[in-house]
Amino acid sequence: MALQVVVGRGPVGTAVARLLVQRGDRVKLISRRGGAPDGIEGVAADATNGDELGRIAEGAAAIYSCAGPAYHQWATDWPPLGAGLVRAAELSKAVLVTTGNLYAYGEVDGPIREDLPLRPNSVKGEVRAQVWTEALKAHEAGRIRTAEVRGSDYLGAGAISPYSVLVLPKLLAGKAASIPADLDVPHSWTYVGDVARTLLAVADDDTKWGRAWHVPSPEPLSLRALATLTAELAGTAPARISSMPSFVLRLGALFDPTARASVETQYQWRRPFTVDSTPAMVAFGIEPVSVTDAVQEMIELNRSTGRQ
Repeated sequence: MALQVVVGRGPVGTAVARLLVQRGDRVKLISRRGGAPDGIEGVAADATNGDELGRIAEGAAAIYSCAGPAYHQWATDWPPLGAGLVRAAELSKAVLVTTGNLYAYGEVDGPIREDLPLRPNSVKGEVRAQVWTEALKAHEAGRIRTAEVRGSDYLGAGAISPYSVLVLPKLLAGKAASIPADLDVPHSWTYVGDVARTLLAVADDDTKWGRAWHVPSPEPLSLRALATLTAELAGTAPARISSMPSFVLRLGALFDPTARASVETQYQWRRPFTVDSTPAMVAFGIEPVSVTDAVQEMIELNRSTGRQ
């Protein structure tokens, strides 16, 4: 029974922990408050404290980084978290596998590939590029072993994205929804469970370390098509969705920190934003869960928790 350490109790961290337990591993799930689902050991700790996290991870095969600061606090909170994780990996000798995203590539023409250079055009993209670059330097220096797994906007149970926050609840209630985006450009979506499966696959194969991998994701789907599909699956009124003008988002940014943090990443929603995940599909044999199944899971969770 191998010891595994999962940092972060959000949807990805919980999914990773459950997969590890299902295959017979012992899991420590790290969060600031502690606590964990049945069968998983919850540990309260501050992951920015690399020495403490290193002691917790002593003897572990892998550290899965699935935590993330509040969206509007990435610039201040990601660097110490990244440094703490690298320090813990160095002390424990566990491989560090990090849940990443596509921000560090910046604005790209065509599908986003793993071999593209990191050219961030936002503060949040610069931070994610910095965190990965520091970890990779430590890997190349022989101090740690690491890899990063990058996905697009999440679908699935517990997923948090502009769609899940601004659109899904409205559609399930039969109401009109608005989102700051072009509704008809192609957009890639990544299933939370596929993120977890890819993290495990990468951690288990030492020949796949020292680089980034894109989570196997289904064919891109526009926001309008996704909203239409959601309403059909939910059996609610036909989807009514509109594009929120940019000036409305900027007005909201004067009062809301999340809206303010979203202004610089509008390029991800106003133009095609698609990911090429072929290498991981080939390397690990992972077939992505369909958008239909991922959305159905979101609908069922919302209804079971009375959120609609």
